[in-house]
Amino acid sequence: MKLLSFLLLFMAMSVPEIRAQEYLIVTTVESVVPGGLGRSRMIVQRDTINVEKFTTTRTDGKKSDQGDVDRSEAKINFFDETKLLNFYSMVGINFQNIASNDALISDRISRLAKEGWEMIFVTSAVESDAGKEDGHGIFITRFIFKRD
Repeated sequence: MKLLSFLLLFMAMSVPEIRAQEYLIVTTVESVVPGGLGRSRMIVQRDTINVEKFTTTRTDGKKSDQGDVDRSEAKINFFDETKLLNFYSMVGINFQNIASNDALISDRISRLAKEGWEMIFVTSAVESDAGKEDGHGIFITRFIFKRD
């Protein structure tokens, strides 16, 4: 009887636990606007949203019900917004600002790791300043985390 109890306990403990995974995206937007006039931020969403409410299905490849979806309802209100420094100052690229941003981003990543989040993917893109007539540009990075 003891052997049977032991075997049942062993089997129950050896079954892999099925847990839902949770994902979190941290986005940094760093300004590439000359003169330090842009806005740079790190954003972490804290609200959840159901994607199905904003998703429609096309059945013939042409007709879409997206006009029935209210885009304003997709906006969340609860998120963390951390000020970052701009890449440019009045005299050009500011390396102290870049190092400061790195310190802020590293601190956020370290804090998330302590909360059990594991970084699984990083992607970035640039829309850079196209010269005197443009005056716009951002460097955006998305850090994707998961935890069980």
